[in-house]
This record gives sequence, C-alpha cells and structure tokens, in this order.
Amino acid sequence: MTASGPEQRPYPISAFFDLRHDAHGYPYFETWCRGIAVLRFVLLNKGSAFSVPERRQLGVDGLLPSRVSTLEEQLERAWVQLQTEPTALGRYQFLRGLQERQETLFYALVARHLEALMPIVYTPTVGEAVEKFSTLFQTPRGLTVHEDNLDDLDAILDHYPLYDVRVMVVTDSSAILGIGDQGFNGMGISIGKLTLYTVGGGVAPYHTMPVVLDVGTDHASYRTDPLYLGRPSERLKGPAYDAFLERFVRAVHKRWPEAILQWEDLSKDAAFDVLERYRHQVPCLNDDIQGTGAVTLAGVISACHRKGERLSDQVFAIHGAGAGGIGVASAIREGLLREGLTEAEAYARIYVLDSRGLMLSGRELPAYKRPFARDPDDVVSWVFEGPAPNLVETVAQAGVTVLLGLSGQPGSFDRSVIEAVAANTARPIVFPLSNPTRLAEALPSEVLAWTDGRALVATGSPFEPVELDGTTYVIGQGNNAFVFPGLGLGAMLARVTAITDGMVLAAAYAVADHTEAHHAHDGLIYPPLRELPTVSRRVAHAVLRAAEADGVSREALPADAEALDAWIDARWWTPSYVPIVWKDRGPYPRHRADDTHEEGR
Repeated sequence: MTASGPEQRPYPISAFFDLRHDAHGYPYFETWCRGIAVLRFVLLNKGSAFSVPERRQLGVDGLLPSRVSTLEEQLERAWVQLQTEPTALGRYQFLRGLQERQETLFYALVARHLEALMPIVYTPTVGEAVEKFSTLFQTPRGLTVHEDNLDDLDAILDHYPLYDVRVMVVTDSSAILGIGDQGFNGMGISIGKLTLYTVGGGVAPYHTMPVVLDVGTDHASYRTDPLYLGRPSERLKGPAYDAFLERFVRAVHKRWPEAILQWEDLSKDAAFDVLERYRHQVPCLNDDIQGTGAVTLAGVISACHRKGERLSDQVFAIHGAGAGGIGVASAIREGLLREGLTEAEAYARIYVLDSRGLMLSGRELPAYKRPFARDPDDVVSWVFEGPAPNLVETVAQAGVTVLLGLSGQPGSFDRSVIEAVAANTARPIVFPLSNPTRLAEALPSEVLAWTDGRALVATGSPFEPVELDGTTYVIGQGNNAFVFPGLGLGAMLARVTAITDGMVLAAAYAVADHTEAHHAHDGLIYPPLRELPTVSRRVAHAVLRAAEADGVSREALPADAEALDAWIDARWWTPSYVPIVWKDRGPYPRHRADDTHEEGR
C-alpha cells in the first residue's frame, strides 16, 4: 500500500510504474517509462534529485541540471519561491503547480509547513480558488463524470492511470462551504481534501482519486461564462440525478469494491439521502454530516473538560439545520447516549434552529430534520414573539450552556445572544463554526469581550489569538481534518464493508482524548494543526477497533495496542524519494476488468 511494506498485487499500481521491495525490504519504484515521460509523470518525477545512475538508466541525463539536489535542498528552494507570492490565492496556485510537477515534493512541503499551508490548500483559501477554478485551470487531475461520458464510465475507469484506488473524494459541488453551487469548479475541493488524506492521514497519493460529478450548475453566471469548464446546463435534479448517481456508484464499486467514497459538499437534502441510500451498500461517509459532527463533538468534550463538567451536564443550541447542523446534533445525541442518557433525555437537551427559528414539530420539515424538532408543548410556557422562538429566546428560556453556529449567517451571535448564554453558566461554550471566515456567526474577540473572557471559544476557520485584559486566548479551530483523514485511513486499512456510526463516534472521542492527553495543561480545545498526523494515527487506531467491534472489518488486526500502532505506522505513507529503476516490459501493462483485488495489505 505504501512505500514502507511489501505487497503482492495482480496488477501494477499505475499504468506507468509499480512499487517493489528489494531483498532487504526496502522500497523502490519500477517503471517502464523512459526519457521525458519520466519527468512529466508527477508521481515519479524527482526533478533535480534524480541520482546519476537513475538519470542514465531512465534516459533523463542531459535533461536536468548537472547538480544532483537532495529533497531538503528542493524544499528550501520551493519555500523561498512560495514566499515571493504576495497573495493567498497566488500561493495556492504555486502549490497546485508544484503538485502537478513533482508530487512528492509538494506533499513534503505541505507536511513541513503544515500550519502555515493548511489555510492555503484547505479552508479558507480553497473557497476563493474554487470560485475561480475554471479561470485558473492549468492541468487536469482526477475524474470528471458527466452525462456525455456516463455510458462509457466502465471503460474510463478501466483505463484510469492509477489502478489501485482506495480512497476517493466525490462532490457534485452543489453546496460548497458558504459559496453554494460551483459546478465543475468543485474539483478543487476534492483535490484539497485528498491533500489532507495524504499529508495528515498517511494515504499514498497513488491510492487516491478526486472526483467531480459535473451534473450542471444553477449558478447562472457560470453557464454564460466562456471560460467556465463545466457543462453549461441546469443542474440535474430528482430522478435524473438519482439515476446518474446510481450508475456512478455501481461503476466505481465494481472497479474498486473496497474503495472508500467520501461524499463532499452535496446539497443538504441530497447529502442525507445519498448517505442513507449507500452507507450499507458501499463503504462511504459524508464529511459535511459525519466529519463536522465528530469534530464538533470532540471540541465540546474538550471544552467540558476545561469546565470540569460532563457532556450530559450541558444544554445545547445548534443554530443552523443543514447537513452540518444536523450532523452536529446527531453527534451530540450519540455522545449523550454514550454517557448513559436515554434517547428521550438526549433529545431533550438539544435545541436546533433553522431560518424560521426553533424547529417545532407542528410545521412541515424535511425528513432529516424531523428527529430534532421539538414538541410545541415543550415551549408552551415560554414567551416568544413569532410563530417559533428565535435564537435569543431559545438560549435564554432553555438554559442553553453550549451554543454552536452552523448557519452561515455572519453576526447572528450578537451581544444579546452571547450575554444570554453567559447568564446560564459560568463558562459558556460558544463555537461560531461557519466557513469561510467571513461567514462566522461571531468573531472570537467579540465573544470573549462580551463574556469578560469567560467563554470557551472555537471556530471553523483559523483565527489569530485574542488579547483581552492582559490574557492571551488561543482560538481552537474545529477543523474536519482532525477527523476524516484518520477515519478514512482506518476504514481503508480495515477494508471495511461499511462505515458505522460507532466508527465515527470513536473518531470523535479519539480527537478529544488526544487533546486531553497533550493539552489539558494549556487549556486548548483543539490541538494545533501541526499535530494532525499524530491525531490521525490515534483516530485510525480507534476506528480500526470500532470496525472490529462492529463486525465490518475484513482485515485481521493485531490484538495488542502497541502492535496495532506499529501496524498502522508500517502502512503510513511519508513523502520521501525512493530509488527508481527502469525495466523493459514491452507494451505498457493494461489492467483487466476481471482482475481480482486479492493482495497482501
């Protein structure tokens, strides 16, 4: 699977190279490419770091500078070049260009400067990059599926240049961050997420595939833009969309029956429908629902530790009832059940508000919202002006102690709301989680000022520390990257038949346990982003055990905890150069559609 452990497979991992191990177990790449083709295939290209013997054997001698560089020297050069870019979008474009020239160097650079570059390759800069993706487009990557090639999808997948795909991030781009329908441009989201799978989750890039389902767009300006690269048609909906998705899922599952599908940025209605439709058919997850829920639960658990209280001591208001909001509500419910509350007791502590106020069962609601609608009798003694209590009325009269924002409505946590939650508890927990930064429900500095520094604050986007009355408050970022790379890695290594709620819950508690073990003394709610690989290993460990307990693992796992950690490490991909040798194998090998996927992992 990675460059750290031997495997046997019935076909190469790529149309251009394969991973081998020598007699001592050391990895090397064997390729049947020579000359300029080696320098143009990004997973093989080392640039100036090809050794002299490699240059001669691979036919690239004379095509490179005379001096042989080390990876360290290349990293220094790339970092210096990156600093010349004055804007975040310029740095994003530089990194994308590097990824399409020397992929190992790209991942090594992001890994080396993870905290500095996460906001570039992921939120918030990726949002701007997606909006301009067609204009900025230079090099194709991943798989684009649309109505015109759907009939040929089996052949397209059979000839995809990476033969051993194990994780794919799939978007239809209908609801990206806070910027909505982005059509084909959503490919940038799939690319960015898989960058974190590799850097933060140790998944080799030759096992990943970004996918955009180009089912049209309702973004009218894109349809009339001559530079837009997607289908200039209205978005598929209803039965036509369902049929499109069914054909896609069947094709990729046939081609890669054990691959993990991560659904990304689907509209809120489609997100729940698609997850429920396929979660027991193929191993899949929805990061907007399950990843957001898990990482928020992890942060709330950490904040409760800071208060010296339990999750079950709290009352929750969740402002926003889309995929993220209901995902968070579901995760909180699972956490309360884990602490021993009954289902009725858990639901009684959770208040979810949408654009019309507190959700009450007396009005029409989509199916995914109904479990969290309150009985009107629950609020019969409340005082409120409209047909349903608004946010401040709910916070004040429900006794809310934890306020979570997933509404995409900047400023919705105004002073009256924050003061209301602060009146209910000595240390209110306030998470304005909406992305990107400009959509946060409140600024951390405002929340802390309005509570005299008492609030425990975390956000969805990165914020600088806040200075207040001589005290520095570090603002934790509830970044889904703390969950999905480790969750996906664990699911992939276990070769699961499904991704269960137990696995997702285990991921949340693993993040919280890491924070408590390493940062209880400094009061952090989330760990620093530089610890992402360590967190992901811990998450993967917990997910593997949960998969085993839930009966969905197809892999025999070591029984001992330390042995399992070592087993994970042996399968963790690290961006480093390995030797490359040329072997004349005649015509390029082709993958056969009937090849089995039986191999040592």
